[in-house]
Amino acid sequence: MDAADTEKFYADLATQVKTWGKELGFAHIGIGPADNVQHAVRLREWLAKDFHGEMSYMARHADLRADADALLPGTVRVISARMDYLREGEDPQQVLDNPDKAYISRYALGRDYHKLIRKRLAQLAERLGEHAGSSHRAFVDSAPVLERGYAEQAGLGWIGKNSMLINSRAGSWFFLGEIYTDAPLPIDPPQQTAHCGSCTACLQGCPTGAIVAPYQVDARRCISYLTIELKGSIPEELRRPMGNRVFGCDDCQLVCPWNKFAHSSAEQDFSPRHQLDNSELLSLFRWTEAEFLERTAGSPIRRIGYQRWLGNLAIGLGNAPASKEIMQALLGQRDIASDVTREHIDWALEEQREKAGQH
Repeated sequence: MDAADTEKFYADLATQVKTWGKELGFAHIGIGPADNVQHAVRLREWLAKDFHGEMSYMARHADLRADADALLPGTVRVISARMDYLREGEDPQQVLDNPDKAYISRYALGRDYHKLIRKRLAQLAERLGEHAGSSHRAFVDSAPVLERGYAEQAGLGWIGKNSMLINSRAGSWFFLGEIYTDAPLPIDPPQQTAHCGSCTACLQGCPTGAIVAPYQVDARRCISYLTIELKGSIPEELRRPMGNRVFGCDDCQLVCPWNKFAHSSAEQDFSPRHQLDNSELLSLFRWTEAEFLERTAGSPIRRIGYQRWLGNLAIGLGNAPASKEIMQALLGQRDIASDVTREHIDWALEEQREKAGQH
């Protein structure tokens, strides 16, 4: 093929990739360059401030995140894919406003999204390979990839002041995945400007003040980090601000004005399981380890393990209104708790006693 024919071939293929993507359930497919210098620099600056806390893997693989060729030699394009996950009719704020309920980040209510999206991306990559005969590799949090940076470059949105990717027609309630490819597909233009403007709703709305400045999140104060990534005890000064948030946090998304445009998802795998979207703290705290393992099978929650689950719930119970039932439940789990979980339980007991006027 001459140059003109080659250009048309890849332009048609890019259009076809986007069509296939929609058929596979993706809401938006964008194509961007493989280099990611600007976002790699931001990552190094973030790491230099120790904002990553115990997430040592972020620093360990920083160079890989900045070099697509290191993960797939010959990569010239990164295809970014968006899949919405918020379910229609959900009212997250209603759960947050009830201190007896357990708030679980909306992304974690259903089955683990990794397998579903990876399978769909693999199918998309396979179709691309059949037509382009090139090398491809799909990623969904499965390798060190600067996914928000690549998605921004591919025109899927802009990185907001809360560090989330925001789309002007879909908000930020979505998952991202990528395909690295050596096929020289035409690049989609990035959004020229961010549209956060003077809005500081996410900075003001963060319960623990983790968004320390626009576009800068100190993970060590972020409830998602505290309830999922942190191995040790949660700092005492952050426990009360956590409220009833026991796995992740969505506050910076809940207050973002752009999420009035969020789309609901039709994916059944993202439907809440075991009523985790509207459960009492006390009922979840009473799960045995066998019940925890059974009811979190195939769920992102499984990865934190039973003891950290209990510890997170204990903090929620400490923040709940005074209750003899809560006190009895906390005391009942204390003897089987790990050292860190027992510390959280003891803190919760003191909070409950103080509210009950037992000091």
